[in-house]
Amino acid sequence: MNALLTVLALALATAVSIFVEGGMGALVACAFFALCAVAAGGFVVKDERKFLLQIFVAGLLVRVLIGTIIYAMHLQEFFGGDAFIYDRMGWDVLSQWVGRMRNDDLIMEWQSGATGWGMGYLVAVIYYLFGRNMLAVQFFNAVVGAATAVVCFGCARQIFRNMRVARVTAFAVAFYPSLVLWSAQGLKDGPIVFALAVAMLATMKLGEKFSAAYLGLLVASMIALLSLRFYVFYMLSAAVAGSFLIGMRKVTGQSLIRQAVVVAAVGLAMTYFGVLRTATQQYEQFGSLEKVQVSREALATEAKSGFGRDVDVSTTSGALTVIPIGLVYLLFAPFPWQLGSLRQSITIPEMAVWWLSFPLLCVGLWFTLRHRLRQALPILIFTSMLTLAYSVFQGNIGTAYRQRSQLLVFYFIFVAVGLVLAKERQEESSQRAEDAKRAAIAARAEHAALRLARLRAARERQRSGPPRPLAGRVDL
Repeated sequence: MNALLTVLALALATAVSIFVEGGMGALVACAFFALCAVAAGGFVVKDERKFLLQIFVAGLLVRVLIGTIIYAMHLQEFFGGDAFIYDRMGWDVLSQWVGRMRNDDLIMEWQSGATGWGMGYLVAVIYYLFGRNMLAVQFFNAVVGAATAVVCFGCARQIFRNMRVARVTAFAVAFYPSLVLWSAQGLKDGPIVFALAVAMLATMKLGEKFSAAYLGLLVASMIALLSLRFYVFYMLSAAVAGSFLIGMRKVTGQSLIRQAVVVAAVGLAMTYFGVLRTATQQYEQFGSLEKVQVSREALATEAKSGFGRDVDVSTTSGALTVIPIGLVYLLFAPFPWQLGSLRQSITIPEMAVWWLSFPLLCVGLWFTLRHRLRQALPILIFTSMLTLAYSVFQGNIGTAYRQRSQLLVFYFIFVAVGLVLAKERQEESSQRAEDAKRAAIAARAEHAALRLARLRAARERQRSGPPRPLAGRVDL
């Protein structure tokens, strides 16, 4: 396996460097970020390193291939035109840093939180290190997307202490098509999903044992989410706070002190970075159902793939009413009868896999609620909140399909649980059938041996014949 991955990596790198403009610089950036990810992975995961390294490299190669195809064939607008916006944002920020441009009004507009200003700074850093190269940004996201599989492996193992569940989770996150697609482009979806996974792992680790390193990871990932997609940050904050208040392990005096310290430290960090001030501004700008209705109506009417155009979520009753249909579209769209474009048509194979996996998701969730509720509390709280929020907010199939990736990485943990449970039941059933078969064979053998013994005894009696009369004559 290692030899095969090495050959594929060399072949892909050679092709990219020769046939793609800017490919060599992008490959240098990819190698640099990949080495950083591998070094950091040694801190997150202490065992199964060979398996995870193979998953990481294979997932990275798939993303590099898809990203190169999108870049070389100029398909950014087809799959995600936001990449051009982030390219311009990053270049403008870098220009301001080096003194080539002075446009504070533009920078402040991005920093308002409406457009994910953090992605502009991320792209600016990459351009500062490796030059203006959109493919380098895509390869950075490819590294982040492949690393997300490793982090999700850690989350699954932390909750269930089961290596099979963790392995299935890592494999699904590494190779599920939509997760590959969104993390192979110059979009902010890859970093968002990665930051969410890191925040969840850090939260669960801190719930078990205090660690300054994991506390730093939690704060950094939360700040990253605030700069990339602010409303996800607030849901994550609620999930983290709720998990520590309720407790992810058996409540003791020591655990209460640890949880209080973590909550206080995170709160102080958020205050230091001005989150309260930013939260007030964002709430005034976006924090009402009327604003949600405006955004949802725009999503539903400005594209052919919109749905629920006549829905009004500007009131509490209207928002509650739309949740069922919004939930169905969020989880299962696009449907086969809605195929109106090539982009929707190419999603059908992976959607079929997801539809078939949904029963396993339900089984895994039920098992988790019964046996691992406290351990999975951060993920359960966050996914529930974000699922309901997107059910109300989303009015476009394409956007729902894209933002579903923020949930899929956690859904796949429960799918893995359901799959492993089904596999274990199958193995138990097979074992019982095998034991029954062996018992039946043993019973038949015992019966045959008993019958053979009876036959031998009968033959012995036949050989000896009937009893002979006494020789001679007896006179009375």
